[in-house]
Amino acid sequence: MSGNNYYYGDNVTMYGGQGNQGIVKNLGGAGADRQDPALVAALAELQRLVAELRAQVPAVSAQLLDESLPAVSADATVPQQERHRALMAIAGIAATVGAVGQPVAQAVQAIIGMLGG
Repeated sequence: MSGNNYYYGDNVTMYGGQGNQGIVKNLGGAGADRQDPALVAALAELQRLVAELRAQVPAVSAQLLDESLPAVSADATVPQQERHRALMAIAGIAATVGAVGQPVAQAVQAIIGMLGG
């Protein structure tokens, strides 16, 4: 198509009964599977904070952080329970290191609030 045509939702194109395209599902930009931009930003910030925290915790804790990070990536397609479990593991490690882990614990708390849990 030419011009500035923007389609949201279903689009049906008919040409006199011939060459019909059927229904085009335009869900990419407005679909229900699209994440909240604030959540995406919060998850990215958590990734950054965890990378900083990782250098300040024992090797065993750093390994657990590494194992938890994929589940809290903005583009991760994991069950909600697995993401929650990873967030709680990260928060637990952050709590054990005191003031150094406070920004991570606060970020986790904010994300859990955004997820409705």
